[in-house]
Amino acid sequence: MPPLNGFSDNPLRTREQVVQAAKAIIQPLSAYTSSGHSRVKLPVSSGTLYDENAAQLEGFARPLWVVGALLRCREPEEELTANLIAGLSNGTDPNHDEYWGDVGDMDQRMVEAETISFTLLASPRDLLWDRLGEQARSNIARWFSQLNGKDLPKVNWLWFRVFTNLVLIRMCDLDTAEIRSQIKIDLEHLDTFYLRDGWSSDGLWRSPELDDKEWELFKETGTVHSIKPDRCADYYSGSFAIQFSQLLYVRVAGDLDAERTERYRQQARDFGAQIWRYFDAKGAVIPFGRSLTYRFACGAFFAALALAKVPDLPSPLDSAGAVKGFLLRHLRWNMYLTEDYNSPQSVYWAMKTFVAIGLPSTDPFWTDPETDYPEAPLSSVSLCRASRQIICNREGRHHFLLSPAQFTSLQWKGGQAKYCKFAYSSAFGFSVPTGQVSLQQLALDNALALSRDGKQTWATKWKCREPTFGTCRVLGAVLEELPVAMVVWYPWEDRSITVNTTLIPPSARWPDWHTRVHRIKINDRRISILHLVEGGFAIQAPRRRSGVISPGLSRLPVFGSHKSASDEEFFMETSDATLVVSEAGASGLCVEVQHERGTATVSAFQPEANTNLIAPRTLIPLAEHSVRRLEPSEELLVVSNIFAIPTQISQGRWKHGELADRWEDRPVVQRHSVDRAGSSDYIALSD
Repeated sequence: MPPLNGFSDNPLRTREQVVQAAKAIIQPLSAYTSSGHSRVKLPVSSGTLYDENAAQLEGFARPLWVVGALLRCREPEEELTANLIAGLSNGTDPNHDEYWGDVGDMDQRMVEAETISFTLLASPRDLLWDRLGEQARSNIARWFSQLNGKDLPKVNWLWFRVFTNLVLIRMCDLDTAEIRSQIKIDLEHLDTFYLRDGWSSDGLWRSPELDDKEWELFKETGTVHSIKPDRCADYYSGSFAIQFSQLLYVRVAGDLDAERTERYRQQARDFGAQIWRYFDAKGAVIPFGRSLTYRFACGAFFAALALAKVPDLPSPLDSAGAVKGFLLRHLRWNMYLTEDYNSPQSVYWAMKTFVAIGLPSTDPFWTDPETDYPEAPLSSVSLCRASRQIICNREGRHHFLLSPAQFTSLQWKGGQAKYCKFAYSSAFGFSVPTGQVSLQQLALDNALALSRDGKQTWATKWKCREPTFGTCRVLGAVLEELPVAMVVWYPWEDRSITVNTTLIPPSARWPDWHTRVHRIKINDRRISILHLVEGGFAIQAPRRRSGVISPGLSRLPVFGSHKSASDEEFFMETSDATLVVSEAGASGLCVEVQHERGTATVSAFQPEANTNLIAPRTLIPLAEHSVRRLEPSEELLVVSNIFAIPTQISQGRWKHGELADRWEDRPVVQRHSVDRAGSSDYIALSD
């Protein structure tokens, strides 16, 4: 893709530069805007689960996050304002050729209504609302009113109806008891999504009781996946949706709902105290969950936080310059992935991240200097109980998270890859399957797959129990305690096998390693042979100048004193370990299988090209196990130590001999015990 002038070459340091970048992104849309200015269709042939009119409405509405913010500061060009007035007038006119269409049940048009609502609520009346003709204002009120009484998904979509009803009250003079009642009902439902520590899920969180109910339904009917609620807490439910909308509500409706807006302010403080850890010092966010096609929308929370003027924020967000730092670092960094609800116009949802330009240039957000990223050890290892994740950034060496137990029941493209891997990295990204036929297509980075039918099919972690958390004791020069995550999951719906996985984050003693322990129990049937495959971090493949992947080695090379390890590219394989070194850094794995009839092989495995979000050609450190004649009640223990050093974080600082020292010095799990309360006690010792 060619660079975009005004954005690709933009240092993104000041308000003027951010405004320039926002305009640079939306300006090319003018060539694809309809004559009546109410629709945008980009010249890309891809379909969505909703109709084409709604997809073209997306193209009109989503850039309005920028236009509305500029109007708030009375800054948009007259052409932008005139086109907006025409688009609103024609799109809501049922007699116009470019009418957006009536709003039906579960309709995508509801989504775009939020953006239009923000624009109307943020803009001074004399610049926009008063310039709309009487008929246009009537049509807008009629079109927005259609959301009331309609069925819509009981997720963040409820916010869209809240904001349209605020427009009906604030702008259309339709302040009725019925509308206020609908706002109250929707807000009360949205509040049931709250988890803890400022986090909300996108819909009700799946309870353990629903797990049990689904299991009983399977035994009764033989039907799988009959219960729909998920366990998802990601950027979609945070920066993209729930938290973002709550902060907009604080800004535009604080006088109508003082108690709730104060509660939302506190939730923003609590959420901010954790979400910053998902961003590294360069602004890169850990790719995790769905809707990554929205790119830099992950930073929208920081923009809304600035716009909402939430006081008394916690460290490291306790100044305007600190919030600005997280927003602008993220804008200076930029990713790919799409679901069937993404049209070519959908990516403009990322314009949410520009709502901070709704603050004038004299605001402290723009005048205060940008604050640097927090120093370690503040950013090393942190348990986020709301999202059930452990955020790891040990000494700034590698920024990633351990995720034991999130999943989505909905069949989003690559849903298991987006939520159910054990680890997600801002440096290495993650891989998404291109098919289910072969291991090359599955691209099993940071996942454990099992097969009981001779490798014809593979099962990975998907739905699982709620995780528990305990403490890991690490014996090095000093005793260290770390949070440990444990989760029980079933590879197959019949629960013939139970896997109990424990994830141990990097320690001060072993900052480049994390450990996974899988206790696999055979329940009620004999298995003649069980195949297991587990991968580490997928990494850009080492390349020779000829374009052929570099040859494998059986031991580490000796580096010349004039070179660092990052000057070399290779992969090596031994009986129990494999290491890949390339321009992207180092990624490795070593394994131990405790079973007398088990065998293991390791390799630097080459998956299909274009499976990884970051690198088109990768290698995955992979361990393959085969265990024969497993009887009911037998157990198999698999211990995997995962090694990773990204070049972009360490800046290539692997001096002569250091890589070998760090690779060969591995943690060993000495004791693993779980008491009845589910707590865990680990002691890890060096060889």
